[in-house]
Amino acid sequence: MPINNSGKIQLSPNSLNLYLECPHCFWLEKKMGIRRPPPYPYALNSAVDVLLKQEFDTYREKGELHPLLIESNIPAKLFSNQNLLNQWRSNFSGIRYYDPEIGATLFGAVDDVLEFPDGKLAPLDYKSTGSKVAKVYDRFQIQMDIYTYLLEKNGFQTPRKGYLAFYVVDKSNGFINRLPFRKELHVIDTNPDDVRDLFKEAVAVLMKDAPPPHSQDCKFANWFRGAKTYMA
Repeated sequence: MPINNSGKIQLSPNSLNLYLECPHCFWLEKKMGIRRPPPYPYALNSAVDVLLKQEFDTYREKGELHPLLIESNIPAKLFSNQNLLNQWRSNFSGIRYYDPEIGATLFGAVDDVLEFPDGKLAPLDYKSTGSKVAKVYDRFQIQMDIYTYLLEKNGFQTPRKGYLAFYVVDKSNGFINRLPFRKELHVIDTNPDDVRDLFKEAVAVLMKDAPPPHSQDCKFANWFRGAKTYMA
């Protein structure tokens, strides 16, 4: 929904990633409701995400460690508070923090959370890919940084680590009426200290009456110019 200077600003990891990619596209989407052309929908990825949530929740309900954690020698269990996790997972609520000085809310919908023996919590995100090699993109780093920031702002201690559970399609033996996956758990260091400055910068852009220029490498700049010419 478009906002104005008196509107309620709520930004997510995807929003801040868009801001880093191109402040102009970010301003158009969040201020005016004008979005980039949507990418091709990855329905299979969404289906895998739902199935993984169900699988991890089954182990959580039993109070058992997930095999991926055991295989990766991670000294943590799945976060035991299913009701709170359901809230944090929701795109409509998520885990959130309102910054009174900035006057805006930062929120994110986590896939899962790990709980360590010392009580610290860390975000766990499911990633499915058809590529041969699992790659940690910059947007994944930003996502984990923000989730760590939100956990800390909600009063939880964290190890400042993020966990990415990759499910990589194994194409080596053909289809055979099933889609086999290879599982990998990647651990990355998180840096929530820079999140607030990024959040503050993005909100300041939204308070302006005119957008900043497109990023030099924004591939949507010409598309927007063409759309404005057509609408004129």
